Amino acid sequence: MTNLADTLLAPYPAVRQQTARGIVSCRTAGSGPALCLLHGIGSQSGSWVRQLDALAPRFRVTAWDAPGYGGSDLLPAVSPVAADYADVLAALLDALGIERTVLVASSLGALIATSFAARQPHRVAGLMLLNPAGGYGLAEPAEREAKLAARLDRMARLGPNGMARELSAGMLSPAASAEARALATWSIAQLRPDGYTQAARLLAHGRLVEDAARYDGPVLVIGASADTVTPPAGCERLAHAFPHARYRLLPEAAHLSYLDAPQAVNALITDFAAGCTQGVAA
Repeated sequence: MTNLADTLLAPYPAVRQQTARGIVSCRTAGSGPALCLLHGIGSQSGSWVRQLDALAPRFRVTAWDAPGYGGSDLLPAVSPVAADYADVLAALLDALGIERTVLVASSLGALIATSFAARQPHRVAGLMLLNPAGGYGLAEPAEREAKLAARLDRMARLGPNGMARELSAGMLSPAASAEARALATWSIAQLRPDGYTQAARLLAHGRLVEDAARYDGPVLVIGASADTVTPPAGCERLAHAFPHARYRLLPEAAHLSYLDAPQAVNALITDFAAGCTQGVAA
């Protein structure tokens, strides 16, 4: 599986970009209005390869490695918040000369994208959230800490390679392609425990709904019927937290919907981004 993933990724090597907030690695393709793709807690920039393939003819696509992932520097805070990640995203866009972009974010990436949009709405042409994770910041402290401890314990027991071998239920549907499974497995095997720990703390304390209320631009939230990680009902509730959001349900896809159903997701991204960027330069 790793060999298949490496073959798929060969046309899109990761580049280590110097920014005002340190090194951020990313993969890029295409030209036109800007799209920025933000992965989830168990993924990497390379997991977006089918989006890089499909969207490059119409858009300038950048898939980042979040701080502590790939070749990106760790954040200085032991327990960073979404705004810390959003600041690094801003620095990456500055370094790449991107003034305004459509943000497409999966799972944990939704916390970062929404924080960025709430704080710098003038730089966001639109916000598309795939199977968003809202964070557990509003949960009871005991529940929040239990979820964090369980996630960190799994990393400590299995390590990235063990977690890759035991792909969590609900991440991909039974009908997922060999490519989807290869990319999901490759992504988890590439995890850095230090970066994963920081991201797990972000997830434990994140409060997406609070930032959502502060962004009044166009939003599209996507749920997936086979997703047991961020189930559709929860995704729809998050959509209602935004002043102006639409919600769509993907049939049969699971949590990593952009891997599970790339053609359907790419069509949704294309339509949404085109509507957000008419006349907008990269």
